[in-house]
Amino acid sequence: MATERLNSILNHLTPSKSGLATITQKHPDDVVITLAIRTPLTKGFKGGFKDTSLDYIVYSLLKKVIERSKIDPQMVEDICLGNVGDGKATYLVRAASLAAGFPNTAAASSVNRFCSSGLKAVQDIANQISMGSIECGVAIGAESMTAGGDRLSKPFHDEILANQEAKDCMQPMGQTSENVGNDFNIPRELQDRFAAESYQRAERAQKAGWFDDEIVPITTTIKDPKSGEERQVTLTKDEGPRYGTTFESLSKIRPAFPDFGDKSTGGNSSQVTDGAAAILLMKRSKAVAMNQPILGKFCGATVVGVAPRIMGIGPSLAIPKLLTKFNLNLATDIDVIELNEAFASMAVYCTQVLKIDPSKMNIRGGAIALGHPLGATGARQICTGLSECRRQKKKILLTSMCIGTGQGMAGLFVNEQL
Repeated sequence: MATERLNSILNHLTPSKSGLATITQKHPDDVVITLAIRTPLTKGFKGGFKDTSLDYIVYSLLKKVIERSKIDPQMVEDICLGNVGDGKATYLVRAASLAAGFPNTAAASSVNRFCSSGLKAVQDIANQISMGSIECGVAIGAESMTAGGDRLSKPFHDEILANQEAKDCMQPMGQTSENVGNDFNIPRELQDRFAAESYQRAERAQKAGWFDDEIVPITTTIKDPKSGEERQVTLTKDEGPRYGTTFESLSKIRPAFPDFGDKSTGGNSSQVTDGAAAILLMKRSKAVAMNQPILGKFCGATVVGVAPRIMGIGPSLAIPKLLTKFNLNLATDIDVIELNEAFASMAVYCTQVLKIDPSKMNIRGGAIALGHPLGATGARQICTGLSECRRQKKKILLTSMCIGTGQGMAGLFVNEQL
């Protein structure tokens, strides 16, 4: 340990020519990930979690965190839930964590930055570890879109609405997608071709079993909509992938938001989905002392703001901002990219502007095919991305998403399971 500390000090004092060399170094005070798991993603309103409350989804996954990590729950100091739709999320995560087996000494909180809430929860726990406030914590992202609750119940105050950008925060997400498509000339054909590729990649990944090491089975109860009969089911795989989807089949779907444009459809937009993902984080020295497997290292995350009416372009600014902080090049240093496919319009735009290599991005498909449970996505991307890095024996993972009301976020990770 003394040698590690000395090397750590020397590495910090010696300037590195390469940002890549810097982030791949190992120090005792690194924030590392020792577990990254998720539930299956199920169809909102008609899928496996349609009759399951958010608290039970969170409770079930937290139980799996203890079971899979074999960690002593007494070591966990804080649990942060990223969630968008439920104003009582802090109540739910506190009660769920206690019932799952965490002691009352493990605190709990919730965060909401819309579609980045899962990554925001990871950042919250990681920052606490980095600052020395805690040594071990769990970040979880979870959403029951079946339950809803994320829409505004009434307009803003008149004085707020007098500001155009503030007023634009009320635009439906579908409208912002059409704005991106129209403002930046992203034609329907390109959007449908992108969506078809997402479905085909998800189908290929699911059939090959690539998701198996990130998904944990969840047993719950489902109610027959006709008879009302309840039965117990164990959910084991994502419900979003539609096998056999092609550009031709997607091109026949009617526009979903005809009041605002004719490019975004139910086929090239993210699915309404229920699900959750959990990330166990701690100091590297703690992981070594507890004999926990180190899956990866959390390097950092950042956020940007953009015009609310074109919120989808957020990643195109968040990604360069993050990579600049770490002196990294997107084309040469990043191996795997998880870019949230809120809409094909924004995904195509970001891919074009950033010149992203399609072979590195959303290799297992994205939210168009898998679904986008709002609060869960930021954590789900980490599970999927690290798993894909392991499969390919690649090192550097970048995640990013656009955020409602005009924001973008990005996270950077190093896979250590080569």
